[in-house]
This record gives sequence, C-alpha cells and structure tokens, in this order.
Amino acid sequence: MTIDLHYWPTPNGHKISIALEELGLPYTVKLVNIGAGDQFKPEFLAIAPNNRMPAIVDPDGPDGAPIAIFESGAILQYLARKTGQLYGRSERERVAVDQWLMWQMGGVGPMAGQAHHFLKYAPQMDPPQVLPYAQDRYRREVGRLYGVLDRQLADKSFVTGDSLTIADIAIWPWAMGWEGQQQSLDDKPHLARWLEALAARPAFQKGRAVGAEARQPVMDKQAMDMLFKR
Repeated sequence: MTIDLHYWPTPNGHKISIALEELGLPYTVKLVNIGAGDQFKPEFLAIAPNNRMPAIVDPDGPDGAPIAIFESGAILQYLARKTGQLYGRSERERVAVDQWLMWQMGGVGPMAGQAHHFLKYAPQMDPPQVLPYAQDRYRREVGRLYGVLDRQLADKSFVTGDSLTIADIAIWPWAMGWEGQQQSLDDKPHLARWLEALAARPAFQKGRAVGAEARQPVMDKQAMDMLFKR
C-alpha cells in the first residue's frame, strides 16, 4: 500500500524520500510548501502538530490500521522496524544506530540549520542581520561535529559499521550542505569519502531529486517571513 509523504525538498525531507527509495516502498509525494505556509494548514497540523515537515501517513500501519507519523527520526525508525531493514542485525547494532540517529537529531541538524540561517538567510533579511558571534558560534560547532563524524568513519564504510543504516540516511542530507555551512573537508578525508560514496547510490540520487524543481533558488521576503517570523 502506498505511503503518503508530506514533504518539501530540505535535508529533513530528503531523509525520508531517500529512505523510502532505499527500502523500495511505494509512496506518493504531497508537497508542503513551507515558504507559502502550507505547514500551518489544518489538514497538515492534524498529522504534524508541530507544523514541521516531513510527515507520513501509512495506510498499512501497526495491526493493519493507518498511522500518521511526524518527526523525521521517528519516521526513519518506524520504516526500519516495519521492513526489518537499515537498522542493524542485533540489539547491539540497533543501539549504535540509535546513538548516531540521536546525534544527528540533537546535534548536526540543529547546528547546521542555525549555521545556514545566520550565514545565508539572516544577512538577506530586511534590515540585514549580520551577527558575527552567531556566525562564528555555529560555524565552529558544525566543524566540531563533522570532526567527530570523520573520526567515526576512519575505520568504517558507514557510520555504524559495514552496512548502510538509517543513521547514514539521517546525517547525509545535512552533511552534504557543508559548503553552505562554510566548512572544509581538506582535513576530513573519511567524511569526504563517505559523502561521495553515498552520493553515488541511485536511491540517494533519486530521493534527493524529489521535488527539487519546486524549490526556488532564492527565497523571497514572503517566504522568509513565513519561515522565520511565525
């Protein structure tokens, strides 16, 4: 049965489209234009009360009953449990996957998101907000986190070992934005190798391309107000 994916082409959205592609699950994309305020519509809030995408509705949920799920990390865990894939082969391996998934949710996602905001979007606001302390703070923290990831990958093909898991899928869309976060990979060869290897996987290419044509390259004032002032 087809899963409804409520989605916009951002790193958090890419996590789920990539996972669905890797798992081979059929899905229908329902675009949630976050620059136009679709995330505040009652029908979306009914499944994602925190007014953030992505979210899914699986008509074939637990016990065969439909289920709606928000929060990208929870969606990844659900899909992995549902299929028995991308979550390790033992409890010890699943603990490792959960650790790195939570590391992304609590670290890389928020810190890289703030770096993008203060380095790219805040200077474009009216009036411009150029805040060197915030820029330096989040640039440095993202660099620290990528150093942690580089060391983790020094002797591993994937984040938790020799197999792709939802931890890789969660981290990769954010780490792929390293240039916009004003980072360097010159001193992070293992991270660079991992980014390139995952970028070559067909499911990652297809998942990242979902809805790409809908996203405007330059955010207008209305979209910025919708995202940053509500």
